[in-house]
Amino acid sequence: MKDAEILKDKTLALFFTFRVSLKTWHDIGMIDREVALYNKLSKYFKHIYFFTYGGQEDRKFQNYLAKNITIVPIPFLRKSKHPKILFPIILAYSFLLPAIHYRILKNVDILKTNQMSGSWTAIIAKILFGDKLVVRTGYTWSLFAYKRNPKSLKNFLIRLIERFAYLFSDGIIVSSRNDLEYLRKNYKLKGIEAVIPNYIDTDVFKPLNVQKKKNSICFVGRLTEQKNLFSLLEALTGLPYTLTIIGSGDQKESLEKYAKDKGIKVEFLGNIPNYELPKVLNQHEIFILPSLYEGMPKALLEAMACGLAVIGTNVEGIKEIIEHEVNGILCETEPKFIREAISRLMSDDMVKRNLGKNARKMIVQKFSLDMLIKKEIELYKNL
Repeated sequence: MKDAEILKDKTLALFFTFRVSLKTWHDIGMIDREVALYNKLSKYFKHIYFFTYGGQEDRKFQNYLAKNITIVPIPFLRKSKHPKILFPIILAYSFLLPAIHYRILKNVDILKTNQMSGSWTAIIAKILFGDKLVVRTGYTWSLFAYKRNPKSLKNFLIRLIERFAYLFSDGIIVSSRNDLEYLRKNYKLKGIEAVIPNYIDTDVFKPLNVQKKKNSICFVGRLTEQKNLFSLLEALTGLPYTLTIIGSGDQKESLEKYAKDKGIKVEFLGNIPNYELPKVLNQHEIFILPSLYEGMPKALLEAMACGLAVIGTNVEGIKEIIEHEVNGILCETEPKFIREAISRLMSDDMVKRNLGKNARKMIVQKFSLDMLIKKEIELYKNL
């Protein structure tokens, strides 16, 4: 039986990450990228429901979605200037959601989490209605939390949530083999396992015939400690290169001040819509991701799909993507090593071209949206 015939009478419910809405995706410029997968999946399913943490304003984003995808926002949410007041209300809703929307969920066949945060809602729905539960994570929450603060008491709670999620799961989707090995070591996994990396629309993210800015470097991501951006700026001190930083985060002001004090040529563009990224990426010679740790970084994959020569630090998540001196350059996280990698790559145009060509080829072969859709459909079939 063909894929379309197997799932054509099935319904899928996606539970958004806790406190995340379609408006959240839109405001950080990610909505096109995030919904692309589900617009493709909608061709296989009878219906898909999006359970979001937005209010009624989330419905205005329906035009981004296929006709058989329905947005289910928080029915009573009102705008408030006090997030501390909203938080307990949204938290309570996350536990009550399956009961509030039981008329929809009692007819759903497959439940899916977007991340581990908020997975308890899907677990409750699984217990109440007996549907198949697919626990999908783009990164492993407990790993990231431990690296941010190994002594935090929150780590125990996160591990407990993960343990329950995998206990009740029928299917498990992770974005990297490293994450899967970690889960196998730390939890009893009951569901069908699938490594499905973050996807890239290679028809959108591709080499473009645009003028490149000479001696230009690009970074895309959150401006947080994890991304190791102060080390990048230190590495660039005194070098004749310009850096474009795309993204937002709590380190923005301090990064701007550091760059100004050191005389580093940096342009901070803030968040830009995902559909504008291919043009911006193609205007640069090099993409760099100097992170201290990663899951499966979409920004790196998108840059490689555009045929850019890339530099990434030799850490989990990045080294699973970059094969050193084949489709990119790996370096250690300290400024002196980042500086050496940048200087080496900038000095050899032929190496840049070859690495960019190989990067694009690898993304098309392993990370294209159509290829990863097939893997996800295969998991649903096996359920």
